[in-house]
Amino acid sequence: MADRLGDIKVADQVIAVIAGVAVEEVLEVSIRSGGLYQDLAKKINGGAKGITVFVADDKVTIDMRVSVLYGTQIHQVCRTLQEKVKEAVEALTGLFVEAVNVRVETIEINTP
Repeated sequence: MADRLGDIKVADQVIAVIAGVAVEEVLEVSIRSGGLYQDLAKKINGGAKGITVFVADDKVTIDMRVSVLYGTQIHQVCRTLQEKVKEAVEALTGLFVEAVNVRVETIEINTP
């Protein structure tokens, strides 16, 4: 974003954290760890595990790896997740979220 006062840049890891907080609002979903390589990269760079952010020309694409609670209608909960993440990132950064890609990698089964 640029104006007469200068540029404003929001780091990818900040966007990832905002997206991660938005995920916490959807009770049936949790973020999946990205594996050893991605975990190491996130520790070095900050951000949120299981979330990758790409920013180009003030447009954001977010890739998320999630786990869904068994019995949940996956398509509905993922659509809700996409909407919450898009709203949060746009409201807090002023950037346009072009896509929130959700990859469901596991199902969580709660046993008593």
